[in-house]
Amino acid sequence: MYNTYPFTLEKLPYAYEALEPVIDAQTMMIHHDKHHQAYVDNLNKALEANPDLQKKTLEELLSSEVDVVKNNAGGVWNHDFFWKCMGQKGQMGEKLTLRLEKDFGSVAEFMAKFEAAALGRFGSGWAWLVKNKEGSLEIMSTANQDNPLRDGKTPILALDVWEHAYYLKYQNRRAEYAKQWWGVVDWTAVEARL
Repeated sequence: MYNTYPFTLEKLPYAYEALEPVIDAQTMMIHHDKHHQAYVDNLNKALEANPDLQKKTLEELLSSEVDVVKNNAGGVWNHDFFWKCMGQKGQMGEKLTLRLEKDFGSVAEFMAKFEAAALGRFGSGWAWLVKNKEGSLEIMSTANQDNPLRDGKTPILALDVWEHAYYLKYQNRRAEYAKQWWGVVDWTAVEARL
């Protein structure tokens, strides 16, 4: 369960430079310390003006009818989750491999469809691997800081495709960023979410 108001910025689970050369230290520092911190600060400020929402968890705030609360709660939750999708490099486990083959035909097809979701997102947003209510895996994309939990789906893996996540290194080459990103996915953490 997530904490409640006032929210704080979680520390990265690894050093800023840990994901190099895929994601450079400067991007990680700006992304975490500036962008993610801004969502935390803006959420707390919005909750100051909405004291009736202050006892709700971060997950509960994702469905708030107050847009500024919902949007910033999404920014906090999505980034907290995103950082935990990366880090420990390694091979994909057998359980996850078999599951992706079952639901997508092959690991390569899963990756191609996931990259297509990342590239097909017009503007800013996210690509997600989620478990639906029936227990099957599916790929989806959300705009801005929207989150699959609002649709009753469980996030398994997420890729941030806001420009601030990749622009310093990749400029306008989102496709290259999405393809290179596989090299820093923590497959052990992904499989544990199944």
